[in-house]
Amino acid sequence: MASLLESGWLYIITHFSEFQLATFGTFILHESFFFLSGLVSVFFERTGLFSKYKIQKKLNTPDVHRRCIVRLIMYHVCVNLPVIIFSYPAFRYMGLKSSLPLPPWTVILSQIVLYFILEDFVFYWGHRLLHTKLLYKHIHSVHHEYATPFGLTSEYAHPAEILFLGFATFIGPALTGPHLFTLWLWMVLRVLETVEAHCGYDLPWSPSNFLPLYGGAEFHDFHHRVLYTKSGNYSSTFIYMDWLFGTDKDYRKLKAIEDQVVKQN
Repeated sequence: MASLLESGWLYIITHFSEFQLATFGTFILHESFFFLSGLVSVFFERTGLFSKYKIQKKLNTPDVHRRCIVRLIMYHVCVNLPVIIFSYPAFRYMGLKSSLPLPPWTVILSQIVLYFILEDFVFYWGHRLLHTKLLYKHIHSVHHEYATPFGLTSEYAHPAEILFLGFATFIGPALTGPHLFTLWLWMVLRVLETVEAHCGYDLPWSPSNFLPLYGGAEFHDFHHRVLYTKSGNYSSTFIYMDWLFGTDKDYRKLKAIEDQVVKQN
């Protein structure tokens, strides 16, 4: 398996420059995984598939889906792509590389675990700051246009927020100077995580049902459906920051009430 992977990697670094791979390759990979995974919950809403697992019973209309997709394409091309291109020299300076051999899996996994921890910590404080009255009104309210989220809304945000919270995603790689393969794997996992958190479905195979401290769709859905001053649940992946600072207290109260109702029935 390792030799097959390295053979494939040898092919792409032979046919494309590191700049092409780190910029346009990264953008294409991101768009592919984001839209393919994000469109799944749109398909669920359109067909009614897995409706019993839908957290909010309200359905978004096809016009809402189309509007979101059009704006996402505009934001990604006009904001994300230029940021990726212009950040390449900085990543190169910090130690980004694409040559063989690929890093050992122990290095890759340890770096990705570190990235998740750092991202979650930085995202929590940045997201909480965006919920202050002024920043919410002028910036973060764009993301909250969708009180009933679906997968694609995970990256629907004001350009300033894209830059602001994007820092949380890339602080880990910037500090460690990873191999491009590790960077790509981290980006794919982060995309899948945030899409799942916004999908609007509490599916049986969600990581939140198996991984301790993992937030998931139900945890983040609560954040979208209440008033911005009362929402809490600011973390991106895990729940320990909200638990430590008590910003999930309203969510826990609601869960306690729901559990009591279930027991009575």
